[in-house]
Amino acid sequence: MAEFKYTIKDKQGKNQTGTIEAPGQDAAVNLLRERSLIIINVTPYRKFSFSLNLMPSLSSVKISIDELAVFARQLATMVNAGLPLVQGLEVLSEQSEKKALKLIISKVKEAVEGGSSLSEALGEYPKAFSTLFINMVSAGEASGMLDDILARMATYLEDTSKLQKKVKAALVYPVTIVVAVVAITIFMLVSVVPSFAEIYSSFGADLPGPTQVLMSVSALVTKYLLWVILSMAALVVGFAMIGKTDKGKSVIDGAILRLPIAGKLIKKVAIARFSRTLSTLTKSGVSILTSLDIVAKTCGNKVIEDVIVGVLESVKGGETIAQPLSRSSIFPPLVVKMVAVGEQTGSLEEMLVKVANFYDDEVTTTVDSLTSLIEPLVIIILGVVIGGIVLALYLPIFDMANLFS
Repeated sequence: MAEFKYTIKDKQGKNQTGTIEAPGQDAAVNLLRERSLIIINVTPYRKFSFSLNLMPSLSSVKISIDELAVFARQLATMVNAGLPLVQGLEVLSEQSEKKALKLIISKVKEAVEGGSSLSEALGEYPKAFSTLFINMVSAGEASGMLDDILARMATYLEDTSKLQKKVKAALVYPVTIVVAVVAITIFMLVSVVPSFAEIYSSFGADLPGPTQVLMSVSALVTKYLLWVILSMAALVVGFAMIGKTDKGKSVIDGAILRLPIAGKLIKKVAIARFSRTLSTLTKSGVSILTSLDIVAKTCGNKVIEDVIVGVLESVKGGETIAQPLSRSSIFPPLVVKMVAVGEQTGSLEEMLVKVANFYDDEVTTTVDSLTSLIEPLVIIILGVVIGGIVLALYLPIFDMANLFS
């Protein structure tokens, strides 16, 4: 007889753990089922064991949006083909290349085998599976349309991933260029300019104004470079710590939305995500209040999250979604009107999809425009900064050449 450790849910809904002896794991599960218990997990019990586990805790493992989309799409296909859920999870676990994901899917399979629903099993790994994903799966299980909702979720994740990649392409490139320009400038001020300063100091002549300014800046940067780096690092850490508080996050996210170009782009992305997420949830049978709560938590911006929470409270009070949206400065009149028409005609999901598609196209257009503008702008910035430094360095030489000509 082997000993197994189990976790069950009692009649009050509380988790209870214990051990049971049985010939095998399946037999242990059957014994617990005979007692009319809700089984969460059954695993072999080892009284004394030690292992060096280099894997992070599975409860803290994150799954990328692309991996989650593939998981949802493949599981939807298997369920639709009539394959039992446990077998589908086993196949996905075996073919997964990422070790952490393989273990998570395996644990989910074991939990489902033990009597848990798929949504309950996924809920044990909140970092890997978002609240949105778990609620969608729960709605699919309740409606008997798990395959259809998983496929819908996969499509949603694929569209979201494409949108995120577009935004990253638009924002990462200019940031990289700015960092490169700053690094090149600091290198020239610290390494190149001091060499010229030594040469010019031996001449004993007055230097042109731009050259004197450049030499002074170079001396300051060289002397205080370490302090500048430490100050910038402290500033980054400070912003990160402030960003963890609700008030700080509201201030930072509000400032981001007010940025000239990036702010408008981020707002369009947030509106597209709001529309697509709300449409996906409501179309899958999730209640409007639960849907708004999930949308607020997944919007990615504290200011917009507060607006959606306000919408949720207003809907609880009997208002339509469009009414509180119209009082917000975040959502444009077009979105408000589309939502209002959708609520009046009973086609809210379709209208939200149209809004999401419209703003997806807007993001694509904005990204393309930014890309075409950034390249010449980068050339101008590089020319002005680097060219200005080089010109200031060689001005004394040009003056000397004019004297001897």
